Order: sequence, then C-alpha cells, then structure tokens
Amino acid sequence: MIIEGILSVLTVKTISLIFGGTVLGILFGSIPGITVTMGVALFLPITFSMEPVEGLSLLMGLYIGGTSGGLISAVLLNIPGTPASICTCFDGAPLAQQGKAGKALGLGIVYSFLGGMFSLVVLFFISPWLAGIALNFASYEYFSIGIFSLTLVSTMSGKSFVKGLFSALLGFSFTFIGMAPITAFPRFTFGFKQLNGGLSLLPILIGLFAVSQLFESSNKDEEEVKPVEYSIKGFGFSFKEFLSQKWNFLRSALIGTGVGILPGLGGAICSVVAYGVAKKQSKYPEKFGTGAIDGIVASETSNNASTGGALVPLMTLGIPGDNTTAILLAGFMVHGITPGPLLFENNGVLVYGIFTALVLANIFMIISEFGGMRLFVKVLKVPKHFLLPIVLTLCVIGSYGLNNRMFDVWTMLFFGILGFGMKKFEIPSTPLLLGAILGPIIETELRRGLMRSKGSFLPFFTEPISGVILTITILVVLFSAIQTLRKANLQKRAQ
Repeated sequence: MIIEGILSVLTVKTISLIFGGTVLGILFGSIPGITVTMGVALFLPITFSMEPVEGLSLLMGLYIGGTSGGLISAVLLNIPGTPASICTCFDGAPLAQQGKAGKALGLGIVYSFLGGMFSLVVLFFISPWLAGIALNFASYEYFSIGIFSLTLVSTMSGKSFVKGLFSALLGFSFTFIGMAPITAFPRFTFGFKQLNGGLSLLPILIGLFAVSQLFESSNKDEEEVKPVEYSIKGFGFSFKEFLSQKWNFLRSALIGTGVGILPGLGGAICSVVAYGVAKKQSKYPEKFGTGAIDGIVASETSNNASTGGALVPLMTLGIPGDNTTAILLAGFMVHGITPGPLLFENNGVLVYGIFTALVLANIFMIISEFGGMRLFVKVLKVPKHFLLPIVLTLCVIGSYGLNNRMFDVWTMLFFGILGFGMKKFEIPSTPLLLGAILGPIIETELRRGLMRSKGSFLPFFTEPISGVILTITILVVLFSAIQTLRKANLQKRAQ
C-alpha cells in the first residue's frame, strides 16, 4: 500500500502539478495580502476535473509554498506576506538592511524546509496518537492557551511594558466590534451595517505592517541601499551558526507542530509563541529585533511546522486545524473522500500519495526559493518611487479580495494611519495584532466554557490540562514581574 501510494504521485503530470503549485504558492505568500488560504481557495475549482491524487497534490503544493513564501516580503520589505511571517520581520528585515539579505533569506528558507519536514515526520508516524490528545482539548483548554499567549506581550513591548500592554488591550478591544460570538448580538456597530461582521484580521495586518511602513518610507528621503549579497556561500550561513540553533530549532518545531495540531490557532500563533519563547530562553534577548538569527529560525521553523501539525486532525479526525486546512477539507469532500479515522483504512493509497506529495512540495520549495534568490534580493535596489505604489496596489487588492468590499480597504487605511501614529509615539504595534488574533479565541471559548459550567469559573482551574496551563501562565507573569523589578533596582543602583 505504501509503495503503491508513493508510485501514484511519481508521474510526470502529478510531479509537475506539485512543482507548479509550490511555485505559485510561494508567489501568493510573498505578495502582502494574498494569503495561502486565498491561493488554495482560488485553485480548488480547478481540481474538480482531476484525479483525487492529482488535485490534492496540487493543493498541498500551494499550501507548503504559500506558508513559506511569506518570508520573502518579510525580509526584503519588512512587510509580512502572510500572518504567519509577522515575527520574521522583526529580525529578517534588520539583517537585510545591514546588507545581509542573502543570509536572512537563506536562514528563513532552510529552516522553513526543516520545520516543514519535521512536522511531516510527526504526521507520518504519530498523527493518530497526537490527534487523540487534541480531542481532550475543549473550551476550558483553548481559553487557557489564549490567556497564556497573552503573556508574550512582555517580549514584544520593546522598552516600555506599559505601552505594549496598552497596545494589546487596544487590539483586544477592536475584536468586540460586530456580532458577539454565540449570541450574535451586535456590539459597537453605531448603525453601520458593514461593522456587523466585525473587523477582518487581514486588513488589520496589512494596515499595521504594510501601509504604515509605506507611510513611514514615503516620509523619508531616498536612501542609498546597502550592497546586497548576491553570491552567497552555501546556504548563506556557517555550519557553526547552524549548530548553535539546534535547540532553538527543536523547540520551535515542537511548538509549531503542537500548536498546529490544535484546531483554530494556525501559523500566526505558532510563530508568535515560538519567537517569544526563543527570546525568553536566549542568552542575549536584547539582540532580538536587531537582526538576531535566533528570531528568524524560531519564526520560520514554527510557522512551517504548523503545516504538518494542522493536517494531523484533518486527516485523522476530519477536523480542520486552520483556515487553509478547512479549504483542503473541502478539496477532499469534492472528490468523494471523507477524512477521519477510516481514511487510512479505506484510502490508504491516497494517504501515502499525499504524504509523498508533501515531501516533494517541501523539496521543490527549498529549490525554488534558493533558485529565485538573486531575483528576490534585487527588490532592495528598486527605487522607492517605483516600489511603493506597486506595494500599495497589492495591499489594496489583497484587502479588497478578502470579501470583495471596499470597507476592508478603508479598514486597512485606518489601521495604516493608526500604525504610523503608534510608531511616532514609540508604541509597538505587534501586541495590538496579538490582541486582535487572540481576542475572538479567548472570548468565544470563555463564553462556551461558562455555558458548559453553568456560569462557574471554577472548571477553568480544576480541569487538569486547563489548570496546568493557567498555573504556568501565572508563574510566567510572576517571573516576568520579578525580572522587571530586578532591572529597575539595578538601574536605580547604577544611578
């Protein structure tokens, strides 16, 4: 069955579809606003007339390529191509601005590949067991994970924790606009029908990180671009640097795969959690945000490891792990295949064919991105007056294409102006995005948990998994507070 599944993919047509899907996915991922989810959705109708293994192989190529492609614009333009590549901007862009774009891209590409392959190994061998653990997670546990993720605000607040906390709460407050979860009661709509659906995350992301960056760039004089490494040795970094990241890689891969398995969280949360943990565990946390390779490794390993993780509940339980795998679920269904516990028994050949397609997609991804690196780094030499209008146009297309409405474009511009103003007052914008991502998860799961417990908060602490996560959260907060007080005391003594 395994050999038959592998051979079903090793045809000229299927391999060509995987390669084409991977390259197109990289392009979708690298363009700000054109997410991997949108790319997979656009190509889903094309697979209707294909054989199941061919159509699903094409979609898997798009999925793998799109997830990795976001690092290109994150490094070269300081604009995340996808929500999952937000944290890649923090150190990838500063490294490129130092004239080391080749090194930054090399690190991102290699660890995207390694993170993806790690999660596929997990998917191949222990997916049923891991999916069984994920079944134990309910509203209490998801709420606790959301609260724990908020503790990462301290690692993203820059010099002022108060400003970071304000930014996170501001992002959290924006999620209250629109229909309330479960009850569907309209809140803070002020009579505007467009606000009934709330504010979409994609226009917020594009506005905060792309449009605000465009405003800031247009406000500066044209600067001479530092020379870029066109010819890099090997992968762009030394073997010593590779070995120094072994524990960071393993930790980030485990975080990406583990969080990816939990339905509804996705690559953005994986990237944020892994980056925050890497900074906390680092011997030189002050270097993060200035071009530290640890940050790039953590972000790109974790967000690509989430791909295999998200496929675990999809293939073993029929539960999509994120938005993209929800579309992949539709891809299975249109071919008359129902993912779930019986998938491995009834469609074993197809399952192993998909596994093979995922491996090939990761190989094609690393080859395509290294092959196109000379073209990528030339972006840094494009004059600003040519580049900025193109990027802005792509941002508008990305925001409008989400729901085909101008309201999302105005939302993008609003958050672009807000992000520009926050930079002027040195208020970090990343905690705002973190609050916007976590807000709906925390509120929805809190409401579900309270309905389940009939209004009691006690089960959030007494349920074993939820209780452990909340205990760890309290310990992390206390540890961060003690560290902050110690730093303040040392500064007073130094004065």
